[in-house]
Amino acid sequence: MEKIFFIVIFILSAFPAFNQTDTIDSVLAQNLTLDLMIKADSARRADSLQKEFLLNQLNNLTATEIQKRQELEQQLRLLNTEDSLRKIKILHEIDSLKLITKSYPIVPFKDTLFLIYTKIGNITAKERSEIITERLKELYKHYILNFDSLTIVDYGQSIDIVFKNKTIITISEYDAMWFGKSKMAIANNYKNLILNDIEFYKSNKSLMTFLKQVGLALFVIIFQIFLIRFINKLFKNKADKYINSQKGKLLKGIKIKDYQFLDEERLTNVMLFISKMLRWLINIIQLYITIPILFSIFPPTQRLAETLFSYILTPLKKIGSSVLHYLPNLFTIIVIVIITRYIVKFIKFLSNEVEAEKLKIPGFYSDWARPTFNIVRFLVLAFMFVMIFPYLPGSDSPIFKGVSVFIGIMFSLGSSSIIGNMVAGLVMTYMRPFQIGDRIKINEVVGDVVERTAFVTRVKTTKKEIITIPNSNILSSNVVNYSALSKTEGVILYSTVTIGYDVPWRTVHDLLISAAEKTNNVLEIPEPFVLQTSLDDFYVSYQLNVHTLQANKQPQIYSELHQHIQDVFNEAKIEILSPHYRAQRDGNQVTNPEEYLDKDYQAPSFRFMNIFDAKK
Repeated sequence: MEKIFFIVIFILSAFPAFNQTDTIDSVLAQNLTLDLMIKADSARRADSLQKEFLLNQLNNLTATEIQKRQELEQQLRLLNTEDSLRKIKILHEIDSLKLITKSYPIVPFKDTLFLIYTKIGNITAKERSEIITERLKELYKHYILNFDSLTIVDYGQSIDIVFKNKTIITISEYDAMWFGKSKMAIANNYKNLILNDIEFYKSNKSLMTFLKQVGLALFVIIFQIFLIRFINKLFKNKADKYINSQKGKLLKGIKIKDYQFLDEERLTNVMLFISKMLRWLINIIQLYITIPILFSIFPPTQRLAETLFSYILTPLKKIGSSVLHYLPNLFTIIVIVIITRYIVKFIKFLSNEVEAEKLKIPGFYSDWARPTFNIVRFLVLAFMFVMIFPYLPGSDSPIFKGVSVFIGIMFSLGSSSIIGNMVAGLVMTYMRPFQIGDRIKINEVVGDVVERTAFVTRVKTTKKEIITIPNSNILSSNVVNYSALSKTEGVILYSTVTIGYDVPWRTVHDLLISAAEKTNNVLEIPEPFVLQTSLDDFYVSYQLNVHTLQANKQPQIYSELHQHIQDVFNEAKIEILSPHYRAQRDGNQVTNPEEYLDKDYQAPSFRFMNIFDAKK
């Protein structure tokens, strides 16, 4: 295959007048050239490694190993000879390929600066020439004034000619092999050619071109002045007049419940102020756009115009790019939110069915439906947030993580009592110690439950006082519920009176029960009953018990019951010995009831005795 290749090279080299338009395909020639250069470079590298290996062996030989030294030196001489012959052969082959390889000129202004023969990677020689030409045309617009504006950067494998950190031309090893020069020499040559051509480009800029640029700049200024005046008149004559005409019509003010947040006069002034701010904003944007346009007209200031435009375009591009790249994550979040929304709706449907007692679950009370729904909804929403959190913009940023940790620490340190009350409220929901409207007693507080939240419970006392009790306090206290059984079995109200031993207990029982029967809201069945709770030093304690379905009317029932007790005992001429009182009376009469005394019993009278007679 190699013999055929060299035969083709030899035949083509015999016809130096062969026209380039009649040569083989340019891309094929470039590929042949590149293959030849790669083979030459590989052979050179292999020879370099072999030379280094032989030199290391020579350096490690001792002075007595003369024969071995001579053999190694002979190998080195042969290797150098072969390398020289190979170079001559490759140069001859490259010269032959130059006859069939199409070149591509670099013409940024008028004349051709240099030619491109080789490709770099996947970029063909034609594409290289187009890229370099465009970069140079852009470079010429900046009017380079000094030699140091172009710099040469050596990267080892390649050398770049750079203008303000932007690569203009790249010179590779293949370019050096093609021209038979070093990369640095080619780079310096290109640099000089470019700078000279720029000077020629500058000298050809005519006065007419400058006058056109000045005229265009004046046109831009006049147009922008006209546009600014037009916009100002449009806002003053149209927008502001329309706003004033709508006063009292569309602009009737803003009212939040009973509070007049903005009346029609203030609302009109606010809209006029917004119109004024919008007009100023448009004027500022116009001025900001005008200045870069003016700078872009003149080549020396075009770079500054690009910089000013970049202040607006760069953020907009970044925002647009970020939004475009974020769309897949946004669609994922939308899908998760939609699915979660329908799950919550389904759970709410089940909760409403249970609350309405259409769906009955054994052991699950209907009043548990709403709080259970709130708990499940919170858990579902929390799970949704955990799922969408990785898709939120900036979720991986250190600032976002730091803020999340800080909020977590503040919440944990400052809300221990809040969490305790919330947990207590949750526990109480399922303990069901009371319901809204129940008459309860918590420690010394007696009243009706009017509100129960996740954190506190509010009780309305009989004196119309609203007492707020934290749920954690209720959970740690004993709760007396007077209304739990009042509507079914009835609650027992009781009161204790103390009567002396001289009154028969059966009489006391009858009087107390008759007082209970006269009291409103006291049930006849079960019947009232009396318990004798103690036999004290001076009296007997009788406890009257009655049933009622009106637990919330305890004060009225107690008051009426006590009134009737007083009446029946007063009518029976029986004293109630509570509260205690002191009285002077004849202590000769025994305290037993009359029915236990003899019929002819009379209390003994006082007997007085003279002290002197007693001594006798």
